[in-house]
Amino acid sequence: MTSDRSQVAEGRRAGPLIVTEDVELLDDLLRLCAAAGAEPEVHHMVPERKGSWEDAPLVLVGDDAAARCRGAVRRRGVMLVGRDQDDPDVWRRAVEIGADCVLRLPDAESWLVDRIADAAEGVGRAALTVGVIGGRGGAGASTLACALAVTAARAGRRSMLVDGDPLGGGLDVLLGGEQVEGRRWPDFAASKGRVASAALEESLPKLHELRVLSWDRSDAVVIQPEAMRSVLAAARRRGGVVVVDLPRRVDEAVAEALAQLDLGLIVVPGELRAVAAAGRVASRVGMVLKDLRAVVRGPYAAGLDEQWIADALRLPLAGELPTEPGLGDAQDGGSPPGSRARGPLAAFCTAFWERAFVAGDGSVRA
Repeated sequence: MTSDRSQVAEGRRAGPLIVTEDVELLDDLLRLCAAAGAEPEVHHMVPERKGSWEDAPLVLVGDDAAARCRGAVRRRGVMLVGRDQDDPDVWRRAVEIGADCVLRLPDAESWLVDRIADAAEGVGRAALTVGVIGGRGGAGASTLACALAVTAARAGRRSMLVDGDPLGGGLDVLLGGEQVEGRRWPDFAASKGRVASAALEESLPKLHELRVLSWDRSDAVVIQPEAMRSVLAAARRRGGVVVVDLPRRVDEAVAEALAQLDLGLIVVPGELRAVAAAGRVASRVGMVLKDLRAVVRGPYAAGLDEQWIADALRLPLAGELPTEPGLGDAQDGGSPPGSRARGPLAAFCTAFWERAFVAGDGSVRA
């Protein structure tokens, strides 16, 4: 019943410590660990080996083993697991071993699989996730999205750029990496359930020190909402920064992406028709995303400025997007937006990230 394997099976991540002698319960827990891609350590009581209890990413104690775990070092991440839905003493046993929660199977199986995978992956704070949307076609949203990701990566932050627009031609092209090996969206089109965040990151092309999930040049593939939800959740679990370039239409998949954003930026050129178009986009996006801010780009039509446009849209002003001379020529030469560290676009993005990360409580003050 006891397993002291120190080596994790190939393709598996270090998993939880399981303490139980209930064979049926153990079978269930091993099945859930396999679903989470984790290799557990199994004991019938608190392990004698120093550190096994204290250092395990998660401890799953069976109802049958609670009495044998009394007196163990108090720590976070202990869960009391069983099947009896009507056990009147379960909470007393949970308090005695310092359990964070009580889980009843099979009802809690899906939730527990996610917690096992989170613990095995060492999940910390979720990535700061920013979406960029054009107020009208050609507003420069993709340029800003790339520049934000490039600038964050240059600052040493783990960064991922996600192309949410299947009709945009592929952000890997904008980054000069369409020939770089790695997975694209069609490889994840049928994703359901949980996607391993480490595997996702490692499978994507690495361009300019950031990971990029883009489209390829094959026929259009429909991304189901479940796939968008799973992939973006995996990207967020890795921490750092996730930037999502989004289309102006809001279908079910885009709504799933919007639901996972911490902040949205709508790029609006300084002209009346663009403001009118951006108003319609903002109204649809705002039905899902509560924190949407305007980034305004000149030159301006007579009588307009950045604050007037933000006020007309009834959105907070995130800033004025500067013009960068020679940006098109630089992109043709393989230099992505934001690659000039001292250029005005990079300066705008650097200032944005500095404001966004100034809050230590996880809120966004951009």
